[in-house]
Amino acid sequence: MSTLKKNKDQKVNFEFNKEYIKVIVEKIQNNDVDFLSNSFKEMHPADAADIIEHLNQNDRENLIKLNNFNINPEIFVELNENIQSEIVKMLSSESIVFILKNLESDDAIKILENIEEENKNQILSSLPPKDRFVLLESLSYPEDTAARIMQREFTAIPSNWSVGQTIDYLRENKDLPDQFLEIYIIDNEFKPLGTVPSSKVLRTSRETKMIDIMLESQVTIPVEMDKEEVGRLFENYNLNSAAVIDKNGKLVGMITSDDILTVLKEEAEEDTLRLAGVGDEEITDGVIKKTQRRFNWLLLNLFTAFLATWVISKFGATIEQMVALAFLMPIVASMGGNAGMQTLAVTIRGIATNDLTDSNFLKIVLKEFNIGVLNGIIFAIISALIVQLWFKDYILSIIISVSMILNMIVAGLFGILIPVTLKKFNIDPAIASSVFVTTITDVIGFLSFLGIGAYFFYN
Repeated sequence: MSTLKKNKDQKVNFEFNKEYIKVIVEKIQNNDVDFLSNSFKEMHPADAADIIEHLNQNDRENLIKLNNFNINPEIFVELNENIQSEIVKMLSSESIVFILKNLESDDAIKILENIEEENKNQILSSLPPKDRFVLLESLSYPEDTAARIMQREFTAIPSNWSVGQTIDYLRENKDLPDQFLEIYIIDNEFKPLGTVPSSKVLRTSRETKMIDIMLESQVTIPVEMDKEEVGRLFENYNLNSAAVIDKNGKLVGMITSDDILTVLKEEAEEDTLRLAGVGDEEITDGVIKKTQRRFNWLLLNLFTAFLATWVISKFGATIEQMVALAFLMPIVASMGGNAGMQTLAVTIRGIATNDLTDSNFLKIVLKEFNIGVLNGIIFAIISALIVQLWFKDYILSIIISVSMILNMIVAGLFGILIPVTLKKFNIDPAIASSVFVTTITDVIGFLSFLGIGAYFFYN
Protein backbone atom coordinates (compact mmCIF):
# COMPACT_ATOMS: atom_id res chain seq x y z
CA MET A 1 0.00 0.00 0.00
CA SER A 2 2.74 2.48 0.86
CA THR A 3 4.83 4.02 -1.90
CA LEU A 4 7.82 3.50 0.40
CA LYS A 5 7.54 -0.23 -0.21
CA LYS A 6 10.57 -1.55 -2.12
CA ASN A 7 9.95 -3.39 -5.34
CA LYS A 8 12.52 -4.48 -7.91
CA ASP A 9 9.98 -4.26 -10.72
CA GLN A 10 9.09 -0.56 -10.95
CA LYS A 11 6.23 -1.25 -13.37
CA VAL A 12 4.62 -3.75 -11.01
CA ASN A 13 4.94 -1.28 -8.14
CA PHE A 14 3.27 1.44 -10.24
CA GLU A 15 0.40 -0.87 -11.19
CA PHE A 16 0.06 -1.89 -7.56
CA ASN A 17 -0.35 1.75 -6.49
CA LYS A 18 -2.71 2.36 -9.39
CA GLU A 19 -4.90 -0.55 -8.28
CA TYR A 20 -4.91 0.72 -4.72
CA ILE A 21 -6.04 4.15 -5.87
CA LYS A 22 -8.94 2.41 -7.64
CA VAL A 23 -9.85 0.84 -4.29
CA ILE A 24 -9.71 4.28 -2.62
CA VAL A 25 -12.01 5.72 -5.31
CA GLU A 26 -14.51 2.88 -4.79
CA LYS A 27 -14.50 3.46 -1.03
CA ILE A 28 -15.09 7.18 -1.59
CA GLN A 29 -18.05 6.39 -3.85
CA ASN A 30 -19.42 3.98 -1.20
CA ASN A 31 -18.95 6.57 1.59
CA ASP A 32 -16.74 4.12 3.53
CA VAL A 33 -15.25 6.69 5.92
CA ASP A 34 -13.91 4.10 8.38
CA PHE A 35 -11.83 2.34 5.73
CA LEU A 36 -10.47 5.62 4.37
CA SER A 37 -9.63 7.08 7.78
CA ASN A 38 -7.94 3.90 8.99
CA SER A 39 -6.01 3.47 5.72
CA PHE A 40 -4.60 6.99 5.86
CA LYS A 41 -3.67 6.54 9.53
CA GLU A 42 -1.59 3.48 8.67
CA MET A 43 0.36 5.30 5.96
CA HIS A 44 3.17 7.79 6.20
CA PRO A 45 1.61 11.27 5.71
CA ALA A 46 3.63 11.78 2.51
CA ASP A 47 2.18 8.56 1.02
CA ALA A 48 -1.37 9.53 1.96
CA ALA A 49 -0.82 12.95 0.38
CA ASP A 50 0.50 11.26 -2.75
CA ILE A 51 -2.69 9.22 -3.08
CA ILE A 52 -4.90 12.30 -2.59
CA GLU A 53 -2.91 14.14 -5.30
CA HIS A 54 -3.45 11.23 -7.71
CA LEU A 55 -7.24 11.38 -7.33
CA ASN A 56 -9.07 13.38 -9.95
CA GLN A 57 -10.62 16.65 -8.79
CA ASN A 58 -14.13 15.22 -8.47
CA ASP A 59 -13.03 12.24 -6.34
CA ARG A 60 -10.87 14.51 -4.20
CA GLU A 61 -13.82 16.80 -3.57
CA ASN A 62 -16.06 13.85 -2.66
CA LEU A 63 -13.41 12.58 -0.23
CA ILE A 64 -13.06 15.91 1.58
CA LYS A 65 -16.84 16.36 1.80
CA LEU A 66 -17.53 12.92 3.28
CA ASN A 67 -19.27 13.12 6.63
CA ASN A 68 -16.94 12.46 9.58
CA PHE A 69 -13.83 12.48 7.39
CA ASN A 70 -11.20 14.88 8.71
CA ILE A 71 -7.96 15.34 6.85
CA ASN A 72 -4.93 14.89 9.09
CA PRO A 73 -2.87 18.12 9.41
CA GLU A 74 0.33 16.13 8.79
CA ILE A 75 -1.12 14.82 5.52
CA PHE A 76 -2.40 18.23 4.50
CA VAL A 77 1.02 19.87 4.84
CA GLU A 78 2.56 17.24 2.52
CA LEU A 79 0.20 18.15 -0.36
CA ASN A 80 1.49 20.41 -3.12
CA GLU A 81 0.38 24.04 -2.96
CA ASN A 82 -2.18 23.81 -5.77
CA ILE A 83 -3.97 20.86 -4.16
CA GLN A 84 -3.84 22.61 -0.77
CA SER A 85 -5.47 25.69 -2.28
CA GLU A 86 -8.12 23.53 -3.92
CA ILE A 87 -8.94 21.66 -0.69
CA VAL A 88 -8.92 24.80 1.48
CA LYS A 89 -11.88 26.11 -0.54
CA MET A 90 -13.84 22.97 0.44
CA LEU A 91 -13.03 23.08 4.16
CA SER A 92 -14.89 24.96 6.84
CA SER A 93 -13.09 27.65 8.82
CA GLU A 94 -13.17 25.36 11.85
CA SER A 95 -11.36 22.60 9.93
CA ILE A 96 -8.68 25.00 8.70
CA VAL A 97 -8.19 26.39 12.22
CA PHE A 98 -7.81 22.81 13.52
CA ILE A 99 -5.15 22.09 10.90
CA LEU A 100 -3.19 25.29 11.65
CA LYS A 101 -3.28 24.73 15.42
CA ASN A 102 -1.76 21.28 15.00
CA LEU A 103 1.16 22.32 12.81
CA GLU A 104 4.46 23.99 13.52
CA SER A 105 4.43 27.69 12.75
CA ASP A 106 6.53 27.42 9.55
CA ASP A 107 4.11 24.86 8.07
CA ALA A 108 1.11 26.92 9.15
CA ILE A 109 2.54 29.97 7.39
CA LYS A 110 2.91 28.06 4.11
CA ILE A 111 -0.77 27.14 4.24
CA LEU A 112 -1.92 30.65 5.15
CA GLU A 113 0.02 32.09 2.21
CA ASN A 114 -2.27 30.20 -0.17
CA ILE A 115 -5.55 31.31 1.43
CA GLU A 116 -7.47 34.26 0.00
CA GLU A 117 -7.14 37.45 2.01
CA GLU A 118 -10.73 37.68 3.18
CA ASN A 119 -10.79 34.04 4.38
CA LYS A 120 -7.34 34.45 5.89
CA ASN A 121 -8.52 37.23 8.22
CA GLN A 122 -11.51 35.18 9.34
CA ILE A 123 -9.32 32.16 10.08
CA LEU A 124 -6.72 34.21 11.95
CA SER A 125 -9.41 35.77 14.12
CA SER A 126 -10.53 32.26 15.13
CA LEU A 127 -7.07 31.24 16.35
CA PRO A 128 -5.92 31.62 19.97
CA PRO A 129 -4.30 35.06 20.52
CA LYS A 130 -0.81 33.62 20.95
CA ASP A 131 -0.95 31.62 17.70
CA ARG A 132 -2.54 34.54 15.84
CA PHE A 133 0.24 36.93 16.94
CA VAL A 134 2.98 34.52 15.86
CA LEU A 135 1.47 33.98 12.41
CA LEU A 136 0.66 37.65 11.83
CA GLU A 137 4.20 38.64 12.73
CA SER A 138 5.65 36.13 10.26
CA LEU A 139 3.25 37.28 7.54
CA SER A 140 4.42 40.86 8.03
CA TYR A 141 7.79 39.95 6.48
CA PRO A 142 8.39 39.63 2.70
CA GLU A 143 7.56 36.26 1.20
CA ASP A 144 11.07 35.02 0.39
CA THR A 145 12.69 35.86 3.74
CA ALA A 146 13.94 33.71 6.60
CA ALA A 147 10.95 34.81 8.71
CA ARG A 148 8.61 32.89 6.40
CA ILE A 149 10.45 29.56 6.70
CA MET A 150 11.53 29.68 10.35
CA GLN A 151 9.61 27.94 13.10
CA ARG A 152 8.79 29.78 16.29
CA GLU A 153 8.91 26.61 18.37
CA PHE A 154 12.39 26.21 19.84
CA THR A 155 14.11 25.44 23.13
CA ALA A 156 16.10 28.21 24.81
CA ILE A 157 17.49 28.46 28.34
CA PRO A 158 19.49 31.09 30.30
CA SER A 159 23.27 30.79 30.23
CA ASN A 160 23.56 30.45 34.03
CA TRP A 161 21.43 27.31 34.28
CA SER A 162 22.91 23.96 35.20
CA VAL A 163 22.38 20.74 33.29
CA GLY A 164 20.09 19.53 36.09
CA GLN A 165 17.87 22.64 35.88
CA THR A 166 17.71 22.23 32.12
CA ILE A 167 16.66 18.57 32.28
CA ASP A 168 13.94 19.35 34.82
CA TYR A 169 12.70 22.20 32.65
CA LEU A 170 12.59 20.01 29.54
CA ARG A 171 10.60 17.34 31.40
CA GLU A 172 8.05 19.70 32.93
CA ASN A 173 7.44 22.24 30.14
CA LYS A 174 4.63 21.11 27.82
CA ASP A 175 5.03 23.99 25.33
CA LEU A 176 8.35 22.81 23.93
CA PRO A 177 8.68 21.31 20.42
CA ASP A 178 8.05 17.57 20.19
CA GLN A 179 11.53 17.06 18.76
CA PHE A 180 14.68 19.15 18.93
CA LEU A 181 18.38 18.42 18.41
CA GLU A 182 19.86 21.60 19.84
CA ILE A 183 19.15 23.77 22.88
CA TYR A 184 19.84 27.47 22.47
CA ILE A 185 21.72 29.29 25.23
CA ILE A 186 20.63 32.92 25.63
CA ASP A 187 21.75 35.92 27.67
CA ASN A 188 19.59 38.23 29.79
CA GLU A 189 18.42 40.10 26.66
CA PHE A 190 17.34 36.88 24.91
CA LYS A 191 20.23 37.05 22.47
CA PRO A 192 21.70 33.69 21.41
CA LEU A 193 25.15 32.86 22.73
CA GLY A 194 25.48 29.31 21.45
CA THR A 195 23.95 25.85 21.39
CA VAL A 196 24.18 22.59 23.27
CA PRO A 197 23.25 19.31 21.54
CA SER A 198 20.47 17.56 23.47
CA SER A 199 22.55 14.35 23.50
CA LYS A 200 25.36 16.18 25.32
CA VAL A 201 22.93 17.29 28.04
CA LEU A 202 22.01 13.66 28.74
CA ARG A 203 25.68 12.66 29.06
CA THR A 204 26.78 15.50 31.38
CA SER A 205 26.52 15.65 35.18
CA ARG A 206 23.66 17.71 36.63
CA GLU A 207 25.95 20.18 38.38
CA THR A 208 27.71 21.33 35.19
CA LYS A 209 26.77 24.76 33.90
CA MET A 210 25.25 24.75 30.42
CA ILE A 211 27.54 27.59 29.31
CA ASP A 212 30.53 25.35 30.02
CA ILE A 213 29.41 22.75 27.46
CA MET A 214 28.05 25.27 24.98
CA LEU A 215 29.20 25.51 21.38
CA GLU A 216 29.49 29.17 20.46
CA SER A 217 27.18 30.28 17.64
CA GLN A 218 29.06 30.79 14.39
CA VAL A 219 26.03 31.67 12.29
CA THR A 220 22.87 33.57 13.10
CA ILE A 221 20.26 34.45 10.50
CA PRO A 222 18.49 37.84 10.36
CA VAL A 223 14.73 37.54 9.88
CA GLU A 224 14.85 39.50 6.61
CA MET A 225 17.63 37.46 4.96
CA ASP A 226 16.60 36.00 1.59
CA LYS A 227 15.86 32.28 1.90
CA GLU A 228 18.26 31.46 -0.96
CA GLU A 229 21.05 33.10 1.03
CA VAL A 230 19.97 31.07 4.07
CA GLY A 231 20.30 27.93 1.95
CA ARG A 232 23.84 28.90 1.00
CA LEU A 233 24.77 29.40 4.67
CA PHE A 234 23.47 25.95 5.56
CA GLU A 235 25.45 24.46 2.67
CA ASN A 236 28.67 26.38 3.44
CA TYR A 237 28.68 25.65 7.18
CA ASN A 238 27.03 22.20 7.06
CA LEU A 239 24.36 23.28 9.56
CA ASN A 240 21.61 21.14 11.09
CA SER A 241 19.80 24.19 12.43
CA ALA A 242 20.41 27.89 12.90
CA ALA A 243 19.05 30.63 15.16
CA VAL A 244 16.99 33.41 13.59
CA ILE A 245 17.33 36.85 15.16
CA ASP A 246 15.36 40.08 14.84
CA LYS A 247 16.85 43.52 14.15
CA ASN A 248 17.79 43.83 17.84
CA GLY A 249 19.67 40.53 17.82
CA LYS A 250 17.05 38.68 19.88
CA LEU A 251 16.27 35.03 19.24
CA VAL A 252 12.86 34.74 17.53
CA GLY A 253 12.97 31.36 15.82
CA MET A 254 15.04 28.66 14.22
CA ILE A 255 15.46 27.13 10.79
CA THR A 256 16.22 23.43 10.40
CA SER A 257 17.90 21.52 7.60
CA ASP A 258 14.64 19.91 6.45
CA ASP A 259 13.20 23.39 5.81
CA ILE A 260 16.29 24.25 3.76
CA LEU A 261 16.01 21.06 1.71
CA THR A 262 12.51 22.19 0.75
CA VAL A 263 13.77 25.69 -0.12
CA LEU A 264 16.61 24.37 -2.28
CA LYS A 265 14.26 21.97 -4.06
CA GLU A 266 11.73 24.74 -4.73
CA GLU A 267 14.41 27.15 -5.98
CA ALA A 268 15.93 24.52 -8.28
CA GLU A 269 12.50 23.68 -9.70
CA GLU A 270 11.67 27.36 -10.12
CA ASP A 271 14.91 28.08 -12.02
CA THR A 272 14.40 25.04 -14.25
CA LEU A 273 10.82 26.05 -15.09
CA ARG A 274 11.77 29.67 -15.68
CA LEU A 275 14.58 28.61 -17.97
CA ALA A 276 11.97 26.79 -20.04
CA GLY A 277 9.60 29.76 -19.89
CA VAL A 278 6.79 28.14 -17.88
CA GLY A 279 7.15 30.07 -14.60
CA ASP A 280 5.85 28.26 -11.51
CA GLU A 281 3.58 25.92 -13.45
CA GLU A 282 2.34 22.82 -11.65
CA ILE A 283 1.40 19.54 -13.33
CA THR A 284 -2.04 19.85 -11.72
CA ASP A 285 -2.75 23.26 -13.32
CA GLY A 286 -5.64 23.42 -15.78
CA VAL A 287 -5.34 23.77 -19.56
CA ILE A 288 -6.27 27.48 -19.64
CA LYS A 289 -3.87 28.36 -16.83
CA LYS A 290 -1.01 26.44 -18.46
CA THR A 291 -1.71 28.07 -21.81
CA GLN A 292 -1.65 31.56 -20.27
CA ARG A 293 1.66 30.89 -18.52
CA ARG A 294 3.34 29.71 -21.72
CA PHE A 295 1.86 32.32 -24.11
CA ASN A 296 4.25 35.25 -23.50
CA TRP A 297 7.31 33.06 -23.79
CA LEU A 298 6.14 31.45 -27.03
CA LEU A 299 5.16 34.86 -28.45
CA LEU A 300 8.67 36.16 -27.78
CA ASN A 301 10.14 33.06 -29.41
CA LEU A 302 7.92 33.62 -32.44
CA PHE A 303 9.28 37.14 -32.97
CA THR A 304 12.88 35.99 -32.55
CA ALA A 305 12.25 33.16 -35.05
CA PHE A 306 11.06 35.77 -37.56
CA LEU A 307 14.28 37.69 -36.92
CA ALA A 308 16.36 34.62 -37.80
CA THR A 309 14.15 34.02 -40.86
CA TRP A 310 14.68 37.64 -41.97
CA VAL A 311 18.44 37.05 -41.89
CA ILE A 312 18.00 33.97 -44.09
CA SER A 313 15.82 35.94 -46.54
CA LYS A 314 18.70 38.32 -47.22
CA PHE A 315 20.65 35.43 -48.75
CA GLY A 316 17.87 34.05 -50.94
CA ALA A 317 19.90 34.39 -54.13
CA THR A 318 22.86 32.59 -52.61
CA ILE A 319 20.67 29.69 -51.44
CA GLU A 320 19.10 29.43 -54.90
CA GLN A 321 22.54 29.15 -56.50
CA MET A 322 23.83 26.63 -53.93
CA VAL A 323 20.88 24.58 -52.64
CA ALA A 324 23.15 22.51 -50.37
CA LEU A 325 23.44 25.58 -48.11
CA ALA A 326 19.74 25.23 -47.21
CA PHE A 327 20.35 21.63 -46.11
CA LEU A 328 23.34 22.46 -43.96
CA MET A 329 22.58 25.84 -42.34
CA PRO A 330 20.36 24.42 -39.50
CA ILE A 331 23.35 22.37 -38.32
CA VAL A 332 25.45 25.41 -37.43
CA ALA A 333 22.56 27.22 -35.70
CA SER A 334 21.55 24.08 -33.78
CA MET A 335 25.08 23.35 -32.53
CA GLY A 336 25.51 26.98 -31.46
CA GLY A 337 22.17 26.96 -29.65
CA ASN A 338 23.01 23.78 -27.73
CA ALA A 339 26.48 25.02 -26.81
CA GLY A 340 25.01 28.34 -25.66
CA MET A 341 22.44 26.58 -23.47
CA GLN A 342 25.19 24.48 -21.85
CA THR A 343 27.13 27.61 -20.92
CA LEU A 344 23.92 29.34 -19.84
CA ALA A 345 22.95 26.52 -17.46
CA VAL A 346 26.39 26.53 -15.81
CA THR A 347 26.38 30.35 -15.56
CA ILE A 348 22.93 30.54 -13.94
CA ARG A 349 23.99 27.93 -11.42
CA GLY A 350 27.16 29.93 -10.73
CA ILE A 351 25.11 33.09 -10.18
CA ALA A 352 22.68 31.27 -7.89
CA THR A 353 25.48 29.79 -5.75
CA ASN A 354 27.64 32.95 -5.78
CA ASP A 355 30.46 30.99 -7.43
CA LEU A 356 30.50 33.54 -10.27
CA THR A 357 31.73 36.84 -8.86
CA ASP A 358 33.24 40.11 -10.10
CA SER A 359 36.70 38.88 -9.14
CA ASN A 360 36.59 35.74 -11.32
CA PHE A 361 34.29 37.03 -14.08
CA LEU A 362 37.01 37.77 -16.68
CA LYS A 363 38.70 34.46 -15.96
CA ILE A 364 35.42 32.58 -16.54
CA VAL A 365 34.72 34.54 -19.75
CA LEU A 366 38.20 33.67 -21.07
CA LYS A 367 37.62 30.03 -20.13
CA GLU A 368 34.31 29.97 -22.05
CA PHE A 369 36.07 31.60 -25.04
CA ASN A 370 38.70 28.86 -25.02
CA ILE A 371 36.02 26.16 -24.69
CA GLY A 372 34.20 27.72 -27.65
CA VAL A 373 37.38 27.70 -29.74
CA LEU A 374 38.25 24.11 -28.80
CA ASN A 375 34.70 22.78 -29.38
CA GLY A 376 34.47 24.83 -32.57
CA ILE A 377 37.66 23.30 -33.99
CA ILE A 378 36.64 19.75 -33.00
CA PHE A 379 33.16 19.96 -34.50
CA ALA A 380 34.39 21.96 -37.49
CA ILE A 381 36.68 19.04 -38.40
CA ILE A 382 33.89 16.48 -37.87
CA SER A 383 31.37 18.54 -39.87
CA ALA A 384 33.86 19.21 -42.69
CA LEU A 385 34.62 15.50 -43.07
CA ILE A 386 30.92 14.58 -43.21
CA VAL A 387 30.15 17.36 -45.75
CA GLN A 388 33.11 16.36 -47.89
CA LEU A 389 32.02 12.71 -47.95
CA TRP A 390 28.41 13.73 -48.63
CA PHE A 391 28.72 16.54 -51.21
CA LYS A 392 32.30 16.05 -52.43
CA ASP A 393 32.75 19.84 -52.25
CA TYR A 394 35.71 21.24 -50.34
CA ILE A 395 34.26 24.81 -50.52
CA LEU A 396 31.19 23.68 -48.58
CA SER A 397 33.47 21.95 -46.07
CA ILE A 398 35.42 25.19 -45.51
CA ILE A 399 32.19 27.23 -45.18
CA ILE A 400 30.69 24.97 -42.52
CA SER A 401 34.03 24.70 -40.67
CA VAL A 402 34.59 28.45 -40.34
CA SER A 403 30.97 29.23 -39.43
CA MET A 404 30.95 26.39 -36.87
CA ILE A 405 34.01 27.83 -35.10
CA LEU A 406 32.55 31.36 -35.10
CA ASN A 407 29.16 30.28 -33.77
CA MET A 408 30.59 28.04 -31.03
CA ILE A 409 32.72 30.97 -29.78
CA VAL A 410 29.70 33.31 -29.86
CA ALA A 411 27.59 30.70 -28.05
CA GLY A 412 30.11 30.37 -25.22
CA LEU A 413 30.56 34.13 -24.79
CA PHE A 414 26.90 35.10 -24.91
CA GLY A 415 25.94 32.11 -22.75
CA ILE A 416 27.76 33.86 -19.91
CA LEU A 417 27.43 37.55 -20.88
CA ILE A 418 23.63 37.59 -21.24
CA PRO A 419 22.68 36.19 -17.80
CA VAL A 420 25.34 38.31 -16.07
CA THR A 421 24.07 41.44 -17.85
CA LEU A 422 20.46 40.67 -16.93
CA LYS A 423 21.53 40.15 -13.32
CA LYS A 424 23.17 43.61 -13.34
CA PHE A 425 19.80 45.10 -14.32
CA ASN A 426 18.03 43.14 -11.54
CA ILE A 427 16.30 40.87 -14.06
CA ASP A 428 16.14 37.17 -13.14
CA PRO A 429 18.54 35.56 -15.65
CA ALA A 430 16.63 32.28 -15.48
CA ILE A 431 13.56 33.94 -16.99
CA ALA A 432 14.87 35.67 -20.10
CA SER A 433 18.37 34.37 -20.86
CA SER A 434 17.59 31.33 -23.00
CA VAL A 435 15.52 33.15 -25.62
CA PHE A 436 18.28 35.73 -26.13
CA VAL A 437 21.03 33.11 -26.32
CA THR A 438 19.18 30.96 -28.85
CA THR A 439 18.26 34.02 -30.93
CA ILE A 440 21.86 35.24 -31.06
CA THR A 441 23.25 31.81 -31.94
CA ASP A 442 20.59 31.34 -34.64
CA VAL A 443 21.23 34.75 -36.16
CA ILE A 444 25.03 34.48 -35.98
CA GLY A 445 24.87 30.89 -37.23
CA PHE A 446 22.79 31.76 -40.29
CA LEU A 447 24.65 35.02 -40.90
CA SER A 448 28.11 33.47 -40.71
CA PHE A 449 27.23 30.36 -42.72
CA LEU A 450 25.32 32.15 -45.49
CA GLY A 451 27.64 35.18 -45.44
CA ILE A 452 30.75 33.06 -45.88
CA GLY A 453 28.88 31.03 -48.52
CA ALA A 454 27.99 34.21 -50.41
CA TYR A 455 31.62 35.35 -50.26
CA PHE A 456 32.91 32.11 -51.74
CA PHE A 457 30.11 31.91 -54.30
CA TYR A 458 30.45 35.43 -55.65
CA ASN A 459 34.24 35.49 -55.55
